[in-house]
Amino acid sequence: MDFNLARVHDAIAAAIPARESLVFRDRRLTFGALNERSRRLANYLLARGIVLPRERSELEPHESGQDHLALYLYNGNEYVEGMLGAFMARAAPVNVNYRYVEAELVHLLRDSSARAILFHAAFAPRLAAIRSELPGLEILIQVADGSGNELLPGAIDYEEALAAAAPERPDVEWSPDDLYILYTGGTTGLPKGVLWRQGDVFPAAMGGGKLDGSEKASIDEIVNGAREGGALRLLITPPLMHGAAQWSALGALASGHRVIFQGDPSRFDPDDVLSTAEREAVTMLVIVGDAFARPLLDQLSRKQYDLAALSIVGSGGAPLSTAHKEEIVERLPHVTVLDAIGSSETGGQGTSYTTRGSRASTGSFVPVRNTQVLSEKLDRALGPDERELGWFAQTGRVPLGYLGDPAKTARTFPVLDGRRWSVPGDRARYAPNGVIEVLGRDSVTINSGGEKIFAEEVEHAIKLHPAVFDAVVCGRPSQRWGEEVVAIVRLREGRAAREEDLLDSCRKHISGFKLPKAFLFEEEIVRSPSGKPDYRWARARVSGG
Repeated sequence: MDFNLARVHDAIAAAIPARESLVFRDRRLTFGALNERSRRLANYLLARGIVLPRERSELEPHESGQDHLALYLYNGNEYVEGMLGAFMARAAPVNVNYRYVEAELVHLLRDSSARAILFHAAFAPRLAAIRSELPGLEILIQVADGSGNELLPGAIDYEEALAAAAPERPDVEWSPDDLYILYTGGTTGLPKGVLWRQGDVFPAAMGGGKLDGSEKASIDEIVNGAREGGALRLLITPPLMHGAAQWSALGALASGHRVIFQGDPSRFDPDDVLSTAEREAVTMLVIVGDAFARPLLDQLSRKQYDLAALSIVGSGGAPLSTAHKEEIVERLPHVTVLDAIGSSETGGQGTSYTTRGSRASTGSFVPVRNTQVLSEKLDRALGPDERELGWFAQTGRVPLGYLGDPAKTARTFPVLDGRRWSVPGDRARYAPNGVIEVLGRDSVTINSGGEKIFAEEVEHAIKLHPAVFDAVVCGRPSQRWGEEVVAIVRLREGRAAREEDLLDSCRKHISGFKLPKAFLFEEEIVRSPSGKPDYRWARARVSGG
């Protein structure tokens, strides 16, 4: 069956209204309170003229027939209410990267055709500077945040908007065809809005799938599962402006679990995260790869925290290296590390579990249903016994396309033997044990001397050296090799390593032709708030920019 996200969350709130759903600072919201606030936002948007001009049946895959609400926010209850409120109004929420400069913001808000924006007051000056360039942005809803910035002209205070709106269920007919839009980060190009049917993204990424690979079959099954479950308390550390965090939060709520945010969502403070985990007896800590794991592990070496309730450290959205998995289970032997892989264009595609005493690995995943490897030429699906290098792909519940881009939609979502696939660009191959080895995005592959070298594989090898805090690898032009591998390395505080030391360590894990030809040592490595490498920055740095 297909489900609508507004209907799912509305039904769960009706079933368990008094159960705590969300904790942020001193605010503790029950499912009933969260639902009422989301309904009020939906009714406010509807009263301001937010509509659904065209139904899905009238549209091409790359088109949206809904009005869009941009979410320009740090983590907190307002972000979750913004998503749910938009769904309830049959609008589509649009994630805005709060690190964007003015030109990038203009591009995204124009590209998404946002009619309304919900934003923290901290961002009011930046929004004011570009307001004249966005005539289609009609509705401004400002969230007070202690920044001291005054209400923008024409904007309404968020709490005042909710107080003036009705708490009843909005008078619209929700549909599984209503959109969920997720803008990609744009680390290797301009960000694109991925269009999902809600009926597809719910089982693909947000709690509508079951552990055995099947899907929940009725709203009663969803509600009963939430009523009988709810044992987990998830601390979501990555920004909700990225898919991994949205999927974790909405999936947890759709299962009746509690979602928790650290006190200061404007930056990653490991003491804030671990103190929150201790205070709230968090059972699952959600992070994004090495960029989150390394600071947490360093903090655990400096200060003791009572994390007896913690049972899972879940990572997705960026690679989590073998070295960090091993260190997590060494420091927290009662914890299981869940490493998940997927993308904005596929939903969840595979998982890997590490416990103390088990063998950790990086880049190898047990595929979920409908995850396969397609051939190099995209002309057939490979079998698990074929070792050919191909493309990491998904079929079944996949997105409709990219907003406003029919050409990229056709390239990324090809049809093979009558089945529609999503092929975002990761290279992969089957391993002998039935898992899939994911080697990295083809767009950051380095072609050196006729050999393809995957940046992530070299990054993992470098990070196995105990002195390395972080590393990013990219190619730069070379007269001899065409491209040569260059590593940008950040060392751990108080540690030292020579290039020769790093090369000796890498030789134990990767072939000689993959070794970096040069190293740059930096005090900071630029990454997105979700932990993904900024390869544009890396290329500029290695080329002298």
